[in-house]
Amino acid sequence: TQSAKNTAKALRQLGVPFYEGNEVHILATGVGKFNDMFSAIRKAKRFVHMDYFKFQNDSICSELFHLLTKKVEQGVEVRIVYDSFGNQNSKNPIQKELLDSLRILGIQIYGFDRMKFPWINHLLHRNHHKITVIDGEVAYSGGMNVADYYLHGKPGIGEWRDMHIKVFGPAVEGYEQIFEEMWFATTEERLAHQEYLGVNLSKKNQLLALANRVPRETPSIMRDTYIAAIDNAQEIIQIVNPYTSLVNSVRKSLYRALDRGVRLQIMASFNSDMQMNSDVVAQEMYKLMKRGAEVYYYRNGFHHSKYMICDDVYCTVGTTNLDARSLRYDYEVNAFVFDESVALELRKVFDKDVEERCTRVTPETFKSYFTLKRRFAGRFFGIFKKLL
Repeated sequence: TQSAKNTAKALRQLGVPFYEGNEVHILATGVGKFNDMFSAIRKAKRFVHMDYFKFQNDSICSELFHLLTKKVEQGVEVRIVYDSFGNQNSKNPIQKELLDSLRILGIQIYGFDRMKFPWINHLLHRNHHKITVIDGEVAYSGGMNVADYYLHGKPGIGEWRDMHIKVFGPAVEGYEQIFEEMWFATTEERLAHQEYLGVNLSKKNQLLALANRVPRETPSIMRDTYIAAIDNAQEIIQIVNPYTSLVNSVRKSLYRALDRGVRLQIMASFNSDMQMNSDVVAQEMYKLMKRGAEVYYYRNGFHHSKYMICDDVYCTVGTTNLDARSLRYDYEVNAFVFDESVALELRKVFDKDVEERCTRVTPETFKSYFTLKRRFAGRFFGIFKKLL
């Protein structure tokens, strides 16, 4: 359609690399992601590269490390980058003793930008990636870290929903390049890129663009790509994002879409890992509702997914939250997929959630869900969320 063509043209003008001939699979649950990814790791013959914000030291993480240890014994190279702040901020961080034992076993695992005095120097540009590349043939990326709560939820919150994609084809090389840059930034070891390419296993011809936010190099790329996708939508935009506190430029693009008659459906969550976040997001939802957006609140837990579908023909899935931290500071990666079958598969997930697990909130019912205290907190903390 014309909206997809215009968006693809805009992304190319922004310098976003495109890859033709890919095969993209939606992994809409934690169980689905980990079962699929672990199966692929078991088949690895050459290397497994992982670049994650956080590995929580729990049962799924232990299972992963046990599996990777077995692969090292079989001669497979295993390299892992994790974010040092993400690890320290975890409920169950990976401790030095475990890291040392993993390295002795042959797993090369290192923390990006180690937190050290003065700590404030290390708080801004964090590595928010979630990427796995196996043998240069398949890549996994999306919103899920490695933690049990993607399988079992969290006490007081409920289930923890998220979204990942599995990619075959030329775009796998794009994810591998991103890993290699993070590996170099972490270890100062430059990998020989040609040694980590693989066979193209794609059976489809899906077009994929890979937006890669690198602070100081492509600082505005996530804002610009989201805005391009939104500005070119002609009929409908559907968004799921956990921290939709927005920045002015993205907010204005959503307003423009509503003003030209595009249907905007956006999903937030009643529950969150931070009530402050929930209150700030509520204020943004209220503004969008007054402009005509349909706002749906997820009832069953926390929807941590980060995806958007436009006109049922193109979509994005990745690591980017629609807040200032992701859009202005962190290392992020999003796939923009220009394929109707993938977009429609995502739409089915969205529509099913709306029908079975959501409550529509309107400007008239908003106050019954959010007390005066919470509305005040949302306005107050929203000032700071615009900065971080």
